Amino acid sequence: MRGLNERYDYPKREGCQLLDLPRSSFYYRSHKPDESQLAQSLKAIAGQFPRYGSRRAMQQLRRAPYGYWIGRFRVRRLMRQLNLLQPGRRKRFRTTNSQHPYPRYSNLVKGLAITHPDQVWVCDITYIRLAQEFVFLAVVMDVYTRAIRGWNLSKTLDGRLTVDALKQGLQDHMPQIHHSDQGIQYAAGEYVSLLRSNHVQISMAAQGEPRENGYAERLMRTIKEEEVDLSDYQNFADALSQIGHFLEDVYNTKRIHSSLGYLTPLEFEIAYLKTQSEQTSP
Repeated sequence: MRGLNERYDYPKREGCQLLDLPRSSFYYRSHKPDESQLAQSLKAIAGQFPRYGSRRAMQQLRRAPYGYWIGRFRVRRLMRQLNLLQPGRRKRFRTTNSQHPYPRYSNLVKGLAITHPDQVWVCDITYIRLAQEFVFLAVVMDVYTRAIRGWNLSKTLDGRLTVDALKQGLQDHMPQIHHSDQGIQYAAGEYVSLLRSNHVQISMAAQGEPRENGYAERLMRTIKEEEVDLSDYQNFADALSQIGHFLEDVYNTKRIHSSLGYLTPLEFEIAYLKTQSEQTSP
């Protein structure tokens, strides 16, 4: 349309009608938003927190004194343009050590229909980076309700980490089957004895098959993405407080799950118990 007008002095109104275009399109000039102030804010954040990725930078931009309401993809695009996405070499921990002399157990849950609470518990360990150190989180989850039964945060990757998480769960509930990987923390004598003394069947994923412990793997991914990756723990006490709040007050009671019909684990378990009570009432 603009070529017709400039070359042949074609009237704007008739030209737009001929091409079935609104006249506003003739006058429109595309322009890029001014992101100079946003770029300066990002540089300031990168200077203060050089290890921030786009997720944490986005959260920082939403806080005072910046006050932007901005999405992660826009932040990531701009950080890439400013050469602020330079991942450093990170130390990683292997939390699963399957090289040990303790007995292994068969996978009892593969293909099993899970139909009620405390039929199967799953568990796993992950590490969490603090400012000056790493800490380790062990979690025990009921598969049917997705409720976290027990958890423990520790500065050391030893047997107490998992034993204390299991003991917390056993205070109010008792599983029929306990499923884990073949890591030494779950195969060692004290842990196995605690399960056997409570008549709990022991089940383990095959070595090198993390998918056989998929429920626990997905739980840890959720904890990392929705809590750990969005937080900046100052020290162990701060991590203990914030992670505890997320697991007990958010995950169990406020976070809805599509697999539970968009109920929270607490709501789902209460609904199940109510149904069972109604079915057994005379």
